[in-house]
Amino acid sequence: MATPNDLPDDGTTPAGDPAGTDQRPVPTPWGPASGVGSLPGTDPLEAMRLVVGELPELPHLPELPARGAGADMIGRAAALLVDLAVDLTPAGWRLVPRPGADLRRAKEMLARDLDALHEVAERYTGAFKVQVTGPWTLAAGLERSRGDRAVVDPGARRDLAQSLAEGVAAHVAAVSARVPGATVVVQLDEPSVPAVLQGGLPTVSGYGKLAAVEGTVVEEELTALVGRLPAPVVLHCCANRAPLDLFRAAGAQGLSFDLGMVQDLDSVGTAVEAGTHLLIGVVPGTDATLPSPKTTATRVQAWWRELGFPAEELHSAVTLTPACGLAGASPGYARTAMTHVREAAKYLLPE
Repeated sequence: MATPNDLPDDGTTPAGDPAGTDQRPVPTPWGPASGVGSLPGTDPLEAMRLVVGELPELPHLPELPARGAGADMIGRAAALLVDLAVDLTPAGWRLVPRPGADLRRAKEMLARDLDALHEVAERYTGAFKVQVTGPWTLAAGLERSRGDRAVVDPGARRDLAQSLAEGVAAHVAAVSARVPGATVVVQLDEPSVPAVLQGGLPTVSGYGKLAAVEGTVVEEELTALVGRLPAPVVLHCCANRAPLDLFRAAGAQGLSFDLGMVQDLDSVGTAVEAGTHLLIGVVPGTDATLPSPKTTATRVQAWWRELGFPAEELHSAVTLTPACGLAGASPGYARTAMTHVREAAKYLLPE
């Protein structure tokens, strides 16, 4: 499909599409560097300025879990749910019949984040990423009223996924309204999926493990949700054994993972051949001594050569990120990590 720069000056449609009927999706303008999501600190305005300043070509809406309950992964996603309510118990978040103060606080923090986004980035144009806890990780982190995890109940999972899809669609619309020039990309965070597939999730009591869920079931339910979202979807998992083939089959246009955790090069190669964009974590999510950006780029180039793809395709196929969220890092390191991936990405450009 022609981009605006490809259109004739007279306003007519391109010669290859005289009726203007080409409905192919416009490619997502992936940036060279981005963040995973979370940052240290409690000030949404300061965090938004930091992200836009350090990652200007693919910024994201920061998550600040240091603010407390409701700013964590589960509480933040719960703030998006439609017609479902949760409350915080000593054991964690639980589905409840009516919303209470905990859910109200989560919604208020999300609203303040959107206000900060509008104030800082109203005139931004380009790809902009928002992060939401994915349906399987959300179901694994929520208890039902009777005390077991929602992930064990197909009906509860279905209700959660439908509610989450509706809420994420509204969230995308809210972000687009505040930053009209943005092309919103949705990142679904699914760190619990490997444990779901392997039977590694503990029971609520902590004395046992939940039964593994078949990969076909995980893929089918994830596919259904991805298909309902009104934006390109990135699936993120920085845990070991991230199921990249499953994520790609579920409809993800991007895969986000820790470069040091993924050893299955066949899965990565298949994703690249299918045109799936890679958001690869190349620096730790907690304080560490980093090499030079050029050294990081060299590591990525060596990995790309091992995959067997032409060097000139690397810069357009990948986005560099930290390996995971930066909430556990010091403020200084968080800034350094974002600067590092931005600078390292410059060395991936063809000479």
